[in-house]
This record gives sequence, C-alpha cells and structure tokens, in this order.
Amino acid sequence: MVLKDVAEEIEVHESTVSRVTSGKYMQCPQGVRELKYFFSSGVSSTSKTGEDVASAAVKHHIKELIAKEDPESPLSDEQLAHLLKARGVSCARRTVAKYREAMNILPSSRRRDVL
Repeated sequence: MVLKDVAEEIEVHESTVSRVTSGKYMQCPQGVRELKYFFSSGVSSTSKTGEDVASAAVKHHIKELIAKEDPESPLSDEQLAHLLKARGVSCARRTVAKYREAMNILPSSRRRDVL
C-alpha cells in the first residue's frame, strides 16, 4: 500500500496518515510491526492510469534488470532509470542509486571489477 492512496481514499493529507500511523503497532503472526511497516513509499508511474508504483516493486525491477545485465558491461544507474521509464516507472537516477544501495548492490564500476 502507498500512503498517498490511503490519504486520497479517506480524503486527508498524506502527512496526516503518516503521523497517525507513527508509533502505533500491530501484533501479527510474524511478530509486532509498526503500522508504517505496511506502507511503502511510492514512485510516479508513466502509465495511463497515473497510479504510483510501490518502492518494493521498483526495487524488484532494478534487481531483475541487474540480474539480466551483461557482466562485462554493467548497467549504470542512469541506464537503469531509462529502462525503468520504458517499463512505465518514472524514477530519477538518484532514486535508482538509493534503492540499489539499500539492496546492497554495488555500483556498475564495482560490479565490473568483481569479475
């Protein structure tokens, strides 16, 4: 779920939903989780519906693209951003870098060096 979608549904600002879910917890079969755990940040979509794409989905796309890249010529963050845009996900190079680092994936220059 994306905070923006919930905020629009209940007709309040996104920051209100964020504040309400802060510091509140829920018992789950997997353990106690903060309500914020169930929300992901969104990335703008270029699809005709205009819906945001969850950051988890963007990370999945990045991981998939890197898994399929040529090891001798790894994709740069800029190239990844361009390929994501072709898939309908509008994402800046800085965002790609942030998500890549969060997944502990090396930058293209270091991925080439690992060979």
